[in-house]
Amino acid sequence: MSLLLLLLNDAFFAAIPAIGFAMLFNVPKRFLIFCAIAGAIGHCARTVMLRYGLPIEWATFVAAALIGVITIAFAKRHLAPPLLYAVAAIIPMIPGSYAFNTVIAIVKLTASHSLQPELLNSAVTNGLKTIFILGALSVGLAMPALVYYRTRPII
Repeated sequence: MSLLLLLLNDAFFAAIPAIGFAMLFNVPKRFLIFCAIAGAIGHCARTVMLRYGLPIEWATFVAAALIGVITIAFAKRHLAPPLLYAVAAIIPMIPGSYAFNTVIAIVKLTASHSLQPELLNSAVTNGLKTIFILGALSVGLAMPALVYYRTRPII
């Protein structure tokens, strides 16, 4: 029961920024709900995978690929480009806290007069995690479209 409540909470709070960024990108009103659905499903999928022990980078990759598949289906149904839904749906999974911790550690490193190993470790660890999560988001979102819209046979 607690997992269900966690997922409902996660879906609700992932749909809000998806709708907000869709409005920022001038998505038509009739498509806002689909941006929210794709964002909520993707974020919930990542939460479930994190809950069962998958690293955040791989969980983000799989969730982004799921969003890519969902947005292709929405695009076929509504005759709209998939990026109309995908860009807003992917925003809730941006690794803001890792990027913030990276910048804070770098600022503290530059402000100190000596090299502190714990700050250097924090900056490198959080920076690499940020880069890998952003890479997982971009590759995971692009892969379904590369496979689906392929004009030549794969083999």
